[in-house]
Amino acid sequence: MERPDLPLPQLHAFVVLAEELHFGHAAARLGIAQPPLSQQIRRLEDRVGHPLFRRAPGRVTLTPAGQALLPAARQALAGLADGLAAARAVGGGRAGRLRIGFAASLALTVLPGLLRDFRRRFPDVHLDIAEMTTAPQLGALRERTIDIGLLREPPSEDPELAFRTLLNEPFVAVLPSAHPLAAQRTVRPDQLAGEPFVLLPRAVGPQLYDRIIGLCEAAGHTPHIAQHAVEWQTVCALVEAGLGVSVAPASIRRIRLKGVAFRRIGPGTSRTRVAVAWRRDDDNPLVDRLLATVGQAS
Repeated sequence: MERPDLPLPQLHAFVVLAEELHFGHAAARLGIAQPPLSQQIRRLEDRVGHPLFRRAPGRVTLTPAGQALLPAARQALAGLADGLAAARAVGGGRAGRLRIGFAASLALTVLPGLLRDFRRRFPDVHLDIAEMTTAPQLGALRERTIDIGLLREPPSEDPELAFRTLLNEPFVAVLPSAHPLAAQRTVRPDQLAGEPFVLLPRAVGPQLYDRIIGLCEAAGHTPHIAQHAVEWQTVCALVEAGLGVSVAPASIRRIRLKGVAFRRIGPGTSRTRVAVAWRRDDDNPLVDRLLATVGQAS
């Protein structure tokens, strides 16, 4: 069945006249002359096929057809008003949906404060949060399944994506608490030579993986990778189990395991870069709102 076009200006005139029950008062409220108001009501009655008002000298009342139309007309106008308000809120970056990917270790550092500040400023925005490592985040950004990435060691250049550094974080040695090096306050990278390592697979974060390997190679040894684990929580658990040692971002110290010791690596070692990433051509105003929140927090 074909649905007729909804005559919203005529419905507006109808509702105002139904509330005023006086053509002069209704016309004044609408800001138009009385003849155009009468014409709009006539057009709506022609569309309905029945009179909507009884007209008598000094008296206007709704017909049964008018009484039946009034609730639906009010609902249509309210729906339009709500839709316009929603469109303005989304277009103005005050509402809508923002999809964010984040590296698990950032839940221990920048993520909670950033989300708290953003929610305080934009409470009507729905946030979809997905935990994923760096390489999947970059792919999800390019495939437009997330809008923002919070990741480690982004590529130096990318034609599609832009990056902004949030912090540069030092590395720590992750050791079983009974390991002899755990008695030291600081561990040199060369002291880890010959130790079995537990690390994230290179595929999930190539730049971070290469930076850790490079840190060891600069100290004169290439780590022997005894075990891979996708999440730092698992890396720490495997270290606690005695499967090896690791080198990790300093924020990993917030993972509390009784059998694991975290020791600063020094002196003057490299750091891991934490960044926010987004598509260069993204026109979602919420992306700009989140980037502004990052700027205020940094």
